[in-house]
Amino acid sequence: MLEASNIHKSYESGKKFLEVLRGVDLEIDKGRFIAIVGPSGAGKSTLLHILGGLDSPSKGRVIFEGQDIYALEDAEISSLRNKSVGFVFQFYHLLSEFTVLENVMMPGIISGNQVEGDALGLLERVGLKERVRHFPSELSGGEKQRVALARALINNPKFLFCDEPTGNLDSKTGEEIVALIKKINFENNMTVVMVTHNIELTKAADKVYHLKDGVLVN
Repeated sequence: MLEASNIHKSYESGKKFLEVLRGVDLEIDKGRFIAIVGPSGAGKSTLLHILGGLDSPSKGRVIFEGQDIYALEDAEISSLRNKSVGFVFQFYHLLSEFTVLENVMMPGIISGNQVEGDALGLLERVGLKERVRHFPSELSGGEKQRVALARALINNPKFLFCDEPTGNLDSKTGEEIVALIKKINFENNMTVVMVTHNIELTKAADKVYHLKDGVLVN
């Protein structure tokens, strides 16, 4: 369903040249829960963003359902990302001026869909049906991440990409978030790719890869 082939990513800063990814190959089948681990600065988030259409590789291809996504126009990539991919980030990225319900609805509104009922259902599913009219500033870290997860699911994406989803949470709350992600993976048959530095959280995954020296190893 998703194939990354010979992914390279490098950056230039002045006279310095940094090669972060050095030929990553990865195949992910539908419904799988994949975890990618490695230390901070190893390039985990960079790889995730490339897989999800947020950042282009310096070299290599990402094939999504037979289509090389980086052969598409920017507008086509944005449309694919909005309809087929959900992202959960370490720092939530909620919009402070909007309520919990409005934050969850936002990707659906951008797609031109009427999604209030779906958003309410998702918030109930993540245990926040009593918080729909609250603002992000009124929530705990764990509650913010549950809102972010509901928002990522509003367009019923085929892929859920989780970028250090527990990195800003205490260990107990982090475990609860990963358990919720695993439940959604199982019940929706939704493909999940999670990057984390915490090896304990990879127990929920079907397959664990380690990012080392710019490549993935089992």
